[in-house]
Amino acid sequence: MPLNPETHNKLLKVSTATLCTALFKKGLRNQFIQDVHPLNPHQANMVGEAYTLRYIPAREDLNTIDVFKSPLHPQRLAIEDCPAGSVLVIDSRKNARAASAGSILISRLMKRGVAGIVSDGGFRDSPEIAQLAIPAYHQRPSAPTNLTIHCAIDLNVPIGCGDVAVYPGDIVVGDGEGVVIIPAHLADEIANEAVEMTAFEDFVSEKVLAGQSIVGLYPPTDAANIIAFQQWRIAHQR
Repeated sequence: MPLNPETHNKLLKVSTATLCTALFKKGLRNQFIQDVHPLNPHQANMVGEAYTLRYIPAREDLNTIDVFKSPLHPQRLAIEDCPAGSVLVIDSRKNARAASAGSILISRLMKRGVAGIVSDGGFRDSPEIAQLAIPAYHQRPSAPTNLTIHCAIDLNVPIGCGDVAVYPGDIVVGDGEGVVIIPAHLADEIANEAVEMTAFEDFVSEKVLAGQSIVGLYPPTDAANIIAFQQWRIAHQR
């Protein structure tokens, strides 16, 4: 089922930290992709359905430079077939010794309206990618062509990315800290929970910065703080 536009808008406004806590409340402890970082941490949140690409280790007799001449090469297909509004998530086996993609391919994703790209490997041309108007997340910069280490083998199948299971259609959310994966069937519920949590955390932050103790405030075990939050919410239309 496609991502609800209202849910999409809610996920644009909440942090991966808050989403991780909301998922933890549902018993999901391993949804934050490990060792993956934004090339530009100042971009707006990335939100979209996962479209996946899987790499296996390269083999020299099969991974020559000529494979890129074929329009059916899985990496090239991923760039042209990833739907607008989706996020391309690449399983690079946490291996950043060669690039998962570079600025030309990621520029093509941007022009096609793709919402973002995530790899647990590296990107080449990373300074250029950081300037593009598309969120991109990777482990670290890596100049060598992907053919030296990676062989693109599968499209839109379940993968592992940064030790997290990613299924096609899962909801991918990225911010300045990293990327979290939300099972598609939980997206509406998690988004609603995260919006509620964000309002409360904003209230708490305001009180703590004003000098109030966290005791009885965070979590709100003091009834006076619960009432104060309700009043704050009305005043701030949250």
